Amino acid sequence: MDAVWLSPFYPSPQADAGYDVADYRDVDRLFGTLADLDRLIAEARARGLRFIVDLVPNHTSAAHHWFTAALAAGPGSAERQRYVFRDGRGPGGTEPPNDWQSVFGGPAWTRVTEPDGTAGQWYLHLFDRGQPDLNWDLPEVRAEFLDILRYWLDRGVDGFRVDVANGLVKQADLADWHPPVEPVTGEGTEMPRPPMWDQDGVHAIYQDWRRVLDEYPGERILVAEAWVQSAERLAAYVRPDEMHQAFNFEYLEAAWTAPIQYAVITRSLAANETVGAPTTWVLSNHDVLRHASRLGLPVGTPRPRGIGVDDPQPDPVLGLRRARAATLLMLALPGSAYLYQGEELGLPEHTTLPDEARQDPTWERSGHTQRGRDGCRVPIPWEADAPSYGFGPGDASWLPQPALWAEYALDRQRGVAGSTYELYRTSLRLRRELGLGTGTVYWLTSPDDVLHFRNGGVRVLTNLGADPVELPAGAELLHASGPLDGDGRVPTDVTVWLRAAEEAGTE
Repeated sequence: MDAVWLSPFYPSPQADAGYDVADYRDVDRLFGTLADLDRLIAEARARGLRFIVDLVPNHTSAAHHWFTAALAAGPGSAERQRYVFRDGRGPGGTEPPNDWQSVFGGPAWTRVTEPDGTAGQWYLHLFDRGQPDLNWDLPEVRAEFLDILRYWLDRGVDGFRVDVANGLVKQADLADWHPPVEPVTGEGTEMPRPPMWDQDGVHAIYQDWRRVLDEYPGERILVAEAWVQSAERLAAYVRPDEMHQAFNFEYLEAAWTAPIQYAVITRSLAANETVGAPTTWVLSNHDVLRHASRLGLPVGTPRPRGIGVDDPQPDPVLGLRRARAATLLMLALPGSAYLYQGEELGLPEHTTLPDEARQDPTWERSGHTQRGRDGCRVPIPWEADAPSYGFGPGDASWLPQPALWAEYALDRQRGVAGSTYELYRTSLRLRRELGLGTGTVYWLTSPDDVLHFRNGGVRVLTNLGADPVELPAGAELLHASGPLDGDGRVPTDVTVWLRAAEEAGTE
């Protein structure tokens, strides 16, 4: 590991798992104190780990003192200018200012009761109603976040993962937008941009932020969570005077076929090369189905927004087999790889989570049609036979853990040859030793359903076809996501790292 990224730990009503921040300069007592965080940063540094924190600039919590002041101050006030308040449409302003919908479901506008008790203006929230969007056209908002950056940099953090980085600036006229507003990626094509996402004005904000980070000694980093189309639009976020990296969600979304994987990998590398930035690779995170389950669905299935007990279930054996192959493919690519807690154990999604236990606002706001992200957020199992699998001293965890997770527990995998945990450890060690993260991809001839490339002195072969594939003549097997077949061939859904005879001794 090189760095740790913490999701939000700030004081919050937890309307959206802490992504509704009430105070950007403190720690929620659910998790500890500022002194605890300072100690954690120091302990990480002592182990050679960088420390990245989550910053949520698109919206605050409705409990933030700015928003409570805005409600109390009334229409036309300076306090309301910090957010996106508008009068409603129609007689008496009873209709929302436009037709935008929340990413979590339902309207993206909520009407407030004014201080005099009358029905009043509406405020924008692209997510939950407890997450009012800030007005980034206001200099005061921009200055506040520059100060927040400095506050955490002064406490020793090494950088920021920036939530909803593509959403801060809205089209000035707030024009109606009839398609869904959820920020998705396309397959290499730039579609018409919605008026709430990826507006060109965001780049001036991040240029200001980059100047702040450059004031500090050593290496600091900004990482964009930006669901945008296309790869070229995403690369704009990592130009030399903006962010350092951006999550590659087109890669995460790519179907498990050789042509699509090839297209996304080459497109991503080419787009980032034009701006001199490293490409990132990610397969799972806190907002999507874990890839050990997602890849267990039939190829081409649109990614569900959560899976429940009465939904079609993934094939867990197939999913884990493909997940291991996808991980070895990802870790052989040059750039930065981001791992989501628990994937190193091969954890599947909790697809039978009781609906009454769900906490994701998507479940309620979608009218119980989208189960949301709780299934990937369940606390991971450390000890198979301990209460809550070692998560805490009691039997219950904040989201219930499935009984089948005992077999994935860390204490049942550590030191066990062939376990997913040991696969990750070996892969990360070899990735560093072989310099794969700083290498270059050279594609090699292969069948249509096979990916085959060279990175430095290593050949990487992923078989996505139905039939086993012969190893190149004279190749030395360095690593594999699963066993070869009885004839020494690469089976379906297996990735191997090889050193071929003509590349022996190269690095």
